[in-house]
Amino acid sequence: MKRIESLKRLIILQLSFIGLLIHTAIYAYFWFEDYYPYLRFHGKANFFRNGHLLIILIYFVLLFFFASTYGVLKIGYLKPVDVFISEFFSLLFVNVISYFQISLMANWVVQVRPIAVMMLIQTLVSIVWVFVCNTCYFRAFPPRAILIIHGERSIDDIVSKFESRKEKYKIGKTMNISAGIEAVKKEILGDYGAVVLWDIPVADRNYLLKYCYSRSIRVYMMPKISDVLVKGADQLQLFDTPLYLTREYALKIEQRLAKRVIDLICSILLLVIASPFMLITAIVIKAYDGGPVFYKQVRCTIERREFYILKFRSMKVDAEKDGVARLAAKNDSRITPVGKFIRATRIDELPQLLNILRGDMSFIGPRPERPEIIEQYLEEMPEFAFRMKVKAGLAGYAQVYGKYNTTPYDKLKLDLTYIEQYSVWLDLKLMLLTLKILIKPESTEGVDSTQTTAIRKK
Repeated sequence: MKRIESLKRLIILQLSFIGLLIHTAIYAYFWFEDYYPYLRFHGKANFFRNGHLLIILIYFVLLFFFASTYGVLKIGYLKPVDVFISEFFSLLFVNVISYFQISLMANWVVQVRPIAVMMLIQTLVSIVWVFVCNTCYFRAFPPRAILIIHGERSIDDIVSKFESRKEKYKIGKTMNISAGIEAVKKEILGDYGAVVLWDIPVADRNYLLKYCYSRSIRVYMMPKISDVLVKGADQLQLFDTPLYLTREYALKIEQRLAKRVIDLICSILLLVIASPFMLITAIVIKAYDGGPVFYKQVRCTIERREFYILKFRSMKVDAEKDGVARLAAKNDSRITPVGKFIRATRIDELPQLLNILRGDMSFIGPRPERPEIIEQYLEEMPEFAFRMKVKAGLAGYAQVYGKYNTTPYDKLKLDLTYIEQYSVWLDLKLMLLTLKILIKPESTEGVDSTQTTAIRKK
């Protein structure tokens, strides 16, 4: 088993590395055929071999960095469409940076056409390469048979999630922990590639985790809130035994300062860039039904401090005339035609840049909720208060790695993962990944029509 897993990892790295080399080779072709002759003709560059190697190496390093950030190197782990989207954004960023790099060398704006043609070719190559890599990978490594060990709660949700990746997982059997530890241990030794420990009592889970670990059996485990908090703890060596420290505050003072500086710089820049789109959107919304352009609503940020969040109005003026707070449902009749477009493209969120500028929100953080919905959540799970240890955000861990209709409990664990593992680099990484989810439709799909909040009915 260990050799198979090592072989898988080696193949993934090789395929990813070859893909990056192919894209770098395409760049090298356009560098030698278009941009370097232009620079040399205008007396801006006269490189020897090492100079060319440096230019190409810079491109490869940048591509590797963005590929690692976006998940291009996770062939076989992510869905093929996710790998392609990741590769597209990686190429887009690197090509934009390379274009400005060449323009700086030329002391003038160079032609866009070669880099645009190169991007088109790389995109087409990427589609073919991702398809070939995934086809070869899954033919070589069939789906992993898994055993799901669960408690009393319904497992429909997790079963449907594993079944959505049939090319990677095959559910061999589901077994209730009530069958007894001895029966579960015997079943674990069956012909399975992995065991899933899903929402079972902590004592049973810890015992089975050590049992599987001692036998080199792969385990997927659903973390509880306490697990997320411990994962973000600092390890201390004060005595002759390890200690884990979970702090009473979320972000250190230097982290808060760095986060605020990033928020100010990025919000000002994006407001300048987005202002033409915001103006057009405001005109279209006003022209459609004559109603207000903006939608203001009370939300809560750090320590449950209330503020008015700003959005472009995407629903009818009387969408909540009954006074009941509701999340948008699938095919919600309250959303206007203009609203459908600006919600799908996330243009409706742009006015929140003003909230960030004012300090009500940050770019990255748990999404702000309404006070009345927070009260509902707290009744179901008191730990929901933990996510308000930091400032609310325009986007967050739960938005990048979850979906609009991900359950509140799962979103809470994602938000706490962000809070407990915060770093400036994590903020920057999530900002880059947020661009990726903008074009994924499942990230904007509504909740079920029977729900008024994201809490699912039992």
